[in-house]
Amino acid sequence: MTSSPRPLLNRRLAEFGTTIFAEMSALALRTGSINLGQGFPDTDGPEEVREAAVRALRDGRGNQYPPGPGVPELRTAVAAHQRRRYGLSYDPDTEVLVTAGATEAIAAALLALVEPGDEVVALEPYYDSYAACVAMAGGRRVPVTLRPREGRFRLDLDELRDAVTDRTRLLLINTPHNPTGTVLTREELAAVAELAVERDLLVVTDEVYEHLVYDDAEHVPLATFPGMRERTVTISSAGKTYSFTGWKVGWVTAAPELVTAVRSAKQYLTYVSAGPFQYAVAEALALPESYYTGLRDDLRAKRDLLAAGLEQAGLAVFRPAGTYFVTADIRPLGESDGVAFCRALPERAGVVAIPAAVFYDHREAGAPFVRFAFCKQRPVLEEAARRLKGAGGH
Repeated sequence: MTSSPRPLLNRRLAEFGTTIFAEMSALALRTGSINLGQGFPDTDGPEEVREAAVRALRDGRGNQYPPGPGVPELRTAVAAHQRRRYGLSYDPDTEVLVTAGATEAIAAALLALVEPGDEVVALEPYYDSYAACVAMAGGRRVPVTLRPREGRFRLDLDELRDAVTDRTRLLLINTPHNPTGTVLTREELAAVAELAVERDLLVVTDEVYEHLVYDDAEHVPLATFPGMRERTVTISSAGKTYSFTGWKVGWVTAAPELVTAVRSAKQYLTYVSAGPFQYAVAEALALPESYYTGLRDDLRAKRDLLAAGLEQAGLAVFRPAGTYFVTADIRPLGESDGVAFCRALPERAGVVAIPAAVFYDHREAGAPFVRFAFCKQRPVLEEAARRLKGAGGH
């Protein structure tokens, strides 16, 4: 060995240590705190969907390797969902690909479509796997920061346009947006689409929260805009919509040549996964509209409960139009460092949250913001609000 051996970790991943979620979840366990950090529900989804998985297991469907692109029933159900919801027509055989959750879909899309030196423009703050996947592909991430204005985080379209260069390969768009809860408007999406067409860019859209939109917000897939269907890789999943995050069933819908490219990378990641669960998710996608209405009503009430508790504790709250996260500003408490605040909060109040700065390249832009998840049972949220108020946020 030389005196200064090469580090074991691939240098493209050197900046990515243990995720903040692992650190904060361990802190929650150690302190007995209510964990509003990680975004997963604390109750299972519809009983009939769970029973569909049990039935598939017992009937021997999916217990061996399913087809590489996904079981035909699920691909057909995904195509039917896109057509029924958005008027988007996809061929289940050539334009739908089933993945191990949206996370694998994002990884496979970026590994397939990005080469070393390519620039990827992403909305900041962003889900933490985006940065790691761009790095693994050898690309360079170019963040465009969503900035708080008039009660929500907004996209500056001029800033987005200025971020695109001759080296830009694709736009990575997430709406409804995690962690800010912003839902891009039809007008904003139209401008993104015009830019993509004008500059001949590929677009990868993460739409896993497509059914979790509130009040007057509307989710509109970018692929529905002129010139976008043939250049957009649309990604979604079952975890957030049906509250079975452990099943890890996601999907890609795109033009045949894009699906073929993504599948070329995906087949060397997991190859296939979640066989019996694929059959269950196919049935879940056919649930009546009343299910989605009930889900939204329940989450909206929980959003309002937690937002009110945070406001009573003295934080400034950005009430989200989508997802199941609330972002709060800690500066009214006389604080400015969200990481330090979140590390101290379990001892102060018995509640765990996530500092938004970890989702930013421009850490200072996210420093005063903290993310709380409200996809928990009402008594848990009520107790969290009580604890936060009792501690005065300190």
